[in-house]
Amino acid sequence: MQVAIDEARALLERAMAAVGHSQRDAGIIADHLMDCELRGVQFGGLPRALSVIERVKGRPDRRKPIAVTRETPVSAFVEGGDQVGYLVGHRAAELAIERAKRNGIGIVGANDTWFTGMFSYYLEMATREDLVAMAIGNASPRVAPHGSTEGRFGTNPIAFGFPTNGDPVIWDIGTSAVMAGEVALALRMGTPLREGVAFDRDGHPTRDAAEAGTGAYAVWGGHKGSGLAICVQMLGMMCNTLPFPPLLAGCGFIMMAMSPGMFMTVAEFKNNASQYADAVRAARPVDANRPVRMPFDRSAAERRRSLQRGTIEVADSVYERLNAVARSAAAAET
Repeated sequence: MQVAIDEARALLERAMAAVGHSQRDAGIIADHLMDCELRGVQFGGLPRALSVIERVKGRPDRRKPIAVTRETPVSAFVEGGDQVGYLVGHRAAELAIERAKRNGIGIVGANDTWFTGMFSYYLEMATREDLVAMAIGNASPRVAPHGSTEGRFGTNPIAFGFPTNGDPVIWDIGTSAVMAGEVALALRMGTPLREGVAFDRDGHPTRDAAEAGTGAYAVWGGHKGSGLAICVQMLGMMCNTLPFPPLLAGCGFIMMAMSPGMFMTVAEFKNNASQYADAVRAARPVDANRPVRMPFDRSAAERRRSLQRGTIEVADSVYERLNAVARSAAAAET
């Protein structure tokens, strides 16, 4: 079904409030989830809201306020208090940006969180402030190292962002062949996974999302992607996380923001970055019908199309379940 953007955002806010989030926090989470939807990353949008609700309702509530427990002029450490990562990542990004604008560089680590979402969301916060940024996050061991069928690291995203005179250049990848949100959406909708992205508990290839949940996901990029994922897992340990965080808990996140102004004028950097991006896009394509893109070009273009259209496509079952959560909370208040 087609749902108006404002209606979808309001529904997300009501649903997040229904599981104990303040109005402000519900708005932060809803904005992140809606940005996923606008950019065509459906598994990270309204269906992910259901996963957040299920996680909150399905476990004893041990949430505490997000706390900054260590600080220097260029760094901070955030204890996430088992709050959802959309909130912890947002706070970490704010702190990193604040320090980078004041001192040229800011690095922030966070732990005790889960579901951090699209790292490109946080990096876009930084690029809007003319900062270069990077982020990594570790998670529970769902992904098998290259040459294995047993999980030893998380889906472990890594991302970089660069400001230009137009759309930013943001490269944001998971180091697994399939993201946890994709598996959750396939399980929810009863659809098969792509070939070659998961193993069952016995190590056999599977397209069944339920079997992948009890087995492991394949790594992205062969031995190179596997090595990158291992590095991300160990960087996350700098945030006082366990080597193998438990499922949907205890994850680590690091964000660094840097001002090009430490080395040159910001305008010069943005001009150079823009020229380089244009040169990459102008490279002769293998297929004349598929011009070369810079990272984030597709996301930015899709978001503009979605905003112009004014609606997003939402599965009926997802919409109905979110409405049920929101209505039950409203009924309890009356």
